[in-house]
Amino acid sequence: MKESFDTAMKRQDHSRSEALFAEACKYIPGGVNSPVRAFKSVGMSPIYIDHGIGGHLIDVDGNEYIDVVSSWGPHILGHAHPEIISAVQETAKKGTSFGACIPMEVEMAKTIQDFFPTMEMVRMVNSGTEATMSAVRLARGYTERPLIIKFDGCYHGHSDAFLVQAGSGVQTFSSVQNNGVTQSAVSETLIAHFNDLTSVEQLFEEHPGQIACVILEPVMGNMGVILPEEGFLEGLRRITEREGALLIFDEVITGFRLSRGGAQEHYKIRPDLTCLGKIIGGGLPVGAFGGKREIMEHLSPQGAVYQAGTLSGNPLALSAGLAMLHLLAKPETYPQLQQNSDYFAKGVKALIEPYKEQVTYNVSGSLSTLFFNKAEVKDAQSSRRSDTELYARYFRGMLAEGIYIAPSQFEATFVSAAHTKSDLARTHEAMQKVLSTLFAE
Repeated sequence: MKESFDTAMKRQDHSRSEALFAEACKYIPGGVNSPVRAFKSVGMSPIYIDHGIGGHLIDVDGNEYIDVVSSWGPHILGHAHPEIISAVQETAKKGTSFGACIPMEVEMAKTIQDFFPTMEMVRMVNSGTEATMSAVRLARGYTERPLIIKFDGCYHGHSDAFLVQAGSGVQTFSSVQNNGVTQSAVSETLIAHFNDLTSVEQLFEEHPGQIACVILEPVMGNMGVILPEEGFLEGLRRITEREGALLIFDEVITGFRLSRGGAQEHYKIRPDLTCLGKIIGGGLPVGAFGGKREIMEHLSPQGAVYQAGTLSGNPLALSAGLAMLHLLAKPETYPQLQQNSDYFAKGVKALIEPYKEQVTYNVSGSLSTLFFNKAEVKDAQSSRRSDTELYARYFRGMLAEGIYIAPSQFEATFVSAAHTKSDLARTHEAMQKVLSTLFAE
């Protein structure tokens, strides 16, 4: 089975990718600029992408793939959307960065608020990591409390305070999580368990009046897709309000994906602060955080909580992001995304029926994960019991079939509005072929 996948892979020419990776290893640590790109966990060297169009990627060797990674989420409208490309080109003619105020900053803040009414004021940053670290600093400054609660397996970027029991790449590589991160940096980070309100209550009891905020992905996307159980998010809202702590939703992945207004609209929960990234840049580096006016007014220069960035709200990112958001606001966009998502999920559920003792499928909107796990996956602990070696073989098989999925068991599949029914049907066919090979007697 493994051999047959590897044989199929050899039919694809990856010689230029392999040569590029060998050269990259001489100059870039591990040969990559973000760990999961190394493909180590799936037993091969990375492929190098030349370009993308719609729901497809083409690598430097000319191999074409149906892409269900979508640059880890932001390409909800597919690659190289002509309106987004045009907006960036026109803006670039005027200059790439000024380190000064521009009119698009105001338009972007108003547009984000239109999608996310809880974000009464918005501060632009350059990444999701900047958004979450800034939101936590603001929460501490606003409440004048030192401690934060995060959840085992939730990933909020690579800021020191978050690199304890994080998901995503940290879990993929099973690295020693505090190499380079001091104990003091994580000593004020408390860990609770997703879908376990008792673990949260216990931390508030142990640290009365000391917890500034609870931060989480309302739908986990960095241990694979894990949904909140009924009453969990409502319980967090109730506890934080009672204890005077802030509730922060990290919607870097779920924002605009589960609904027009993200997970908070879908689940009808009003967080105090929201963090966004990826998608609001239309593929360019960007992030934002925002929330209640009375909290956001504590930010410098109006308040005493300092946060800054020369490239925050730069014209290229804002022009791409505004073009993206204006397209998302069109009445036909979300029905198309929902239609694609429903079609894809229905097909996956049908084809995995013979293998329900070997795999578990979690889906929320246009996000989903196929876990090589015999049991229900409802938290980080159960996700970690997935068979990562089997997933690696599955990845290689799918790549051989021309489907580009995440090179880690602990990530999501992203359906886009740009995928055609033919793309999704072809992905189903590949899944059926690979799974039947994997689980053959």
